Amino acid sequence: MNNFIDILRNKGYKITPQRRAVINALLECESFPSAHQVLECVRKTHPDISLDTIYRNLNLLVELGTVNEITKGSSEGNRYELLTEGHHHHIICIKCGKIVCVDVCPLQQMENLIATQSGFQIISHSLEFYGYCSECKV
Repeated sequence: MNNFIDILRNKGYKITPQRRAVINALLECESFPSAHQVLECVRKTHPDISLDTIYRNLNLLVELGTVNEITKGSSEGNRYELLTEGHHHHIICIKCGKIVCVDVCPLQQMENLIATQSGFQIISHSLEFYGYCSECKV
């Protein structure tokens, strides 16, 4: 948790109890939680925290590059994960919502080519695959 607190401090953000609780929830609660699941987890120690506060903190952590927002494409909304591991992508089951990390990044060479051709300084990219997991295959 201290790495994430240091990033917030170094960027000039206050370390509020709510921010600590959101980071802690991402570390300890269900993997790839939705904002509502983060809220449930945080309310165990901060019963008065609002969903708006959860979203504000999640959005800040995404903006700072410490949290990855995974677009799930379902009514449950997006999922979140603290970036504790190296760069990776995801495969998402469109039936049950299972999310699996994909450690291979086939885009690194393409990213360099696109940066050269476009003149952009690319700071990140994401790739999500959608399909059916082994339990949900038709």
